[in-house]
Amino acid sequence: MRTTAKKLPFACDPVPVTQDDVEDAIRTILTWIGEDPSREGLSETPARVARAYKSYFAGYEQNPEDFLRKTFEETAGYDEMVLLRNIPFQSHCEHHMAPIIGRAWVGYVPRSRVVGISKLARVVEAFASRLQIQERMTAEIANIIDEVLQPQGVAVVIKAAHHCISSRGVKKHGVDLTTSRMLGCFRNDPMSRQEFLAMVNSDLKD
Repeated sequence: MRTTAKKLPFACDPVPVTQDDVEDAIRTILTWIGEDPSREGLSETPARVARAYKSYFAGYEQNPEDFLRKTFEETAGYDEMVLLRNIPFQSHCEHHMAPIIGRAWVGYVPRSRVVGISKLARVVEAFASRLQIQERMTAEIANIIDEVLQPQGVAVVIKAAHHCISSRGVKKHGVDLTTSRMLGCFRNDPMSRQEFLAMVNSDLKD
């Protein structure tokens, strides 16, 4: 299953949204909450918010596959786990557009080639920089690494705090969500899975 960004299935081509359209929408929200968008402190806020949203959701303009295309085969036969730990990320939930702040652990067992470790972090960032639910993001990261690198196995764990539960609704602080996705040897071999999870758990105890 491919996980690249796809054009939304509109019934007809949508009218392009301009920077001015976005800024007008922000002014409408400011008015709706009881503010005066024309006052000095808020006069530049719509433009700032528009730029911030471009940054928050830059993942829609990125193809995570591209980060994994360049690989290295001179590994001296290395076939043990590669694990990038404690990858920080910020995302936004698709239900309330509230922040999701977390960390990711991404591991794989290479078959014949490895990828630069920074590319694993870029894959996490690309998927995080979209509206998300954590379960889907976890699966997307694992699936794309499995599809492109074709390793012996892939393992991904994500632990994150969701502001939609801490800042609104039930307002429960100190709550986090942990999700995992195991493919290949990490799903089929208990020893490989245990080794990966032991390293994750050692970080969580720090």
